[in-house]
Amino acid sequence: MKKLLLADTSSLDSRRGLGQRVAYGAALVFYLGAVLALAILLAQYRALGGEHPVIASLGASIVFFIGGGIVLHVIGRANLPSLGFFRERS
Repeated sequence: MKKLLLADTSSLDSRRGLGQRVAYGAALVFYLGAVLALAILLAQYRALGGEHPVIASLGASIVFFIGGGIVLHVIGRANLPSLGFFRERS
């Protein structure tokens, strides 16, 4: 039986399914969203001040985008075993 973590030398990218590739792409979009929210926050902070609800919602958006990006990044880069229903031929 093949040990995935110790002896598997196949390319990791070739074993990733479509779902993992989509999750990794979505993680990059989430990181971009966090950067854009940060840029908007910095631009609006001087005009609105730190007590305005828009500033608070932009801060919450940054936390959301970074947290979601981390989760999707981990899902997209995980080393998952084959989860299919097949039998090994002997």
